[in-house]
Amino acid sequence: QVQLVESGGGVVQAGGSLRLSCAASGRTFGVASMGWFRQAPGTNRDFVAAITWSGSNTYYADSIKGRFSISRDDGKNTVYLEMNSLKPEDTAVYYCAAAFHGPALTSANVDQSRTYDYWGQGTQVTVSS
Repeated sequence: QVQLVESGGGVVQAGGSLRLSCAASGRTFGVASMGWFRQAPGTNRDFVAAITWSGSNTYYADSIKGRFSISRDDGKNTVYLEMNSLKPEDTAVYYCAAAFHGPALTSANVDQSRTYDYWGQGTQVTVSS
């Protein structure tokens, strides 16, 4: 069993920054590829960013490319999402996810929820205009 706990959400003005953290426990973090998704009210859960288990590859949704950055610290069992130049449309609950099983993370599967085995409870990000 794996537990994922997100933190770092909050209320920020447009143009501001936030850094989300996702702390993992219960299994070897270093072999998991990690992803971030988000869900705004009344919408589907959408892919935001992902990083492979080795950290050698990262993937981003077009809507946040150039503004968000994903990274990981295996020594702390933590993955981060640095969010800059935030916009009101970035308002959502942000979820962390871990992929231990199945095929390797690629551009073909990175944005699919079924690729990931474990999910956190989410953290709210609100961007005011």
